[in-house]
Amino acid sequence: MAVFMDFNISYTTDKKRLQSVIETAAHLGYSTVAINYVVDLEQSKQEIGKPKCVSELFDTFPIVQGKSRPIKVLNRLTVVASRAAHFKPLREYKAYDLVAAYPKTETLFHAACMEFTIDIICVAATEKQPFFFKRSSVEGAIERGVFFEVSYTPAIRDSTMRRHTIANALNLMEACKGKPLELRGPYDIANLGLLFGLSEEEGKAAISTNCRAVHLHGEMRKTALGIVHSMKNEQPLTERQEEEDVPASKRAKIEMAQ
Repeated sequence: MAVFMDFNISYTTDKKRLQSVIETAAHLGYSTVAINYVVDLEQSKQEIGKPKCVSELFDTFPIVQGKSRPIKVLNRLTVVASRAAHFKPLREYKAYDLVAAYPKTETLFHAACMEFTIDIICVAATEKQPFFFKRSSVEGAIERGVFFEVSYTPAIRDSTMRRHTIANALNLMEACKGKPLELRGPYDIANLGLLFGLSEEEGKAAISTNCRAVHLHGEMRKTALGIVHSMKNEQPLTERQEEEDVPASKRAKIEMAQ
């Protein structure tokens, strides 16, 4: 059975409201959610602080609908980047389970795809994307294990924002051919993915397996010092069989002569 996740529960200082949203998520069948702290460093008096301890939200976390275990709550940081100086690897980032960047320019989008130590890249939903997605940048992010997020909330609130959300999502799909991420049921969101150019299977993955990959990427970002990458042997089977048929002594001579 698929495990559904939502990594964009907006943080609010209203504890009761936050508890209510998390309880609703558990009732809808989400196994994991992330409380999203958005920081726009272009605005004055905004700085990156430590997230609230999630264990303080509930004495007993709500049980996920259809499951026998409580919902898991993560902390996420989203940095709205208007200048390169806005995104620097800081110690504060390690306090968050997930780190996302919302680049406002094409240059910063490319840097987020190729350089920033992050887990998620946010795509504009409330306005028309101010630049085109370059395939090379998008593919670079995918190779690094970074995922793109399209927020669906504006699409169900306002008709103008709905057009922007769908248009921006389709542009992203044309560049990468799929792997994207108020609260709705997971199957409703999977179906909404059809409007974004996703297949039924890709829409389901966007709120399940892709989210798990993002979570694991965040764990690796906080703890790992390197990555071991392995590749399959592309040598045709017939060539390997021919080499195996040659006696070991003769094969050694052949290899030395090459």
